[in-house]
Amino acid sequence: MTKTKLARTLASGRVAITAECRPPRSGDAAAIKKLSAALPPGLDAVVVADNHDEIHGSALACAAILAAGGHATVMSMVTRDRNRIALESDALGALALGVDAILCLSGDHQSLGACPQAAGVYDIDSVQFAQALNRMRREGLDFNGRKLDPLPEWLVGAAAHPYLQPIELNLLRLRKKVAAGADFVITQAVTDLAGFTRWMDAVREAGLDQQVAIIAGVPAVGG
Repeated sequence: MTKTKLARTLASGRVAITAECRPPRSGDAAAIKKLSAALPPGLDAVVVADNHDEIHGSALACAAILAAGGHATVMSMVTRDRNRIALESDALGALALGVDAILCLSGDHQSLGACPQAAGVYDIDSVQFAQALNRMRREGLDFNGRKLDPLPEWLVGAAAHPYLQPIELNLLRLRKKVAAGADFVITQAVTDLAGFTRWMDAVREAGLDQQVAIIAGVPAVGG
């Protein structure tokens, strides 16, 4: 496991505090540096979004600039936009630039907002991506089974949707992500505390909270 602040916090069992940021819709590095300076102190990591609802600047570039500024960063990567060649290349490139945590996401369909005219890739899904990253760090084998030297050291993250029903299928999806090697799970924003509590009760009953760190998403005040 990496030695970043987030890795140490997860290993200790303490509550991890993260913040999500969206890269600016420009190629201006100064805008990212300004964002970096505005981030609150004490964060365990900054989660960099990857073209969630519309096209923004590169998540890789933004995460690298934040990492160079001293922030532990988690780079989101959606499989909607990349085949396995690009996924592996970007993941290794991010590590070389100081970004050692990746949040594996399938991504919302592009017709829902990012760019309706675009063709989705979906070569692999988020579970397969997490599994591939885990294999790379554990066995030193890339997507095609070729040896990597040195082994990449990164944290592998996944997403969870507390309100998806039925709960049995919800937990099945979470089990797959844990089995794939996820070190942590970030939930969708908690907007229904009672519903989230029911989901966490089910997660605890299944013993999944003992197998993966769960970070609850908290929506920002005012949007």
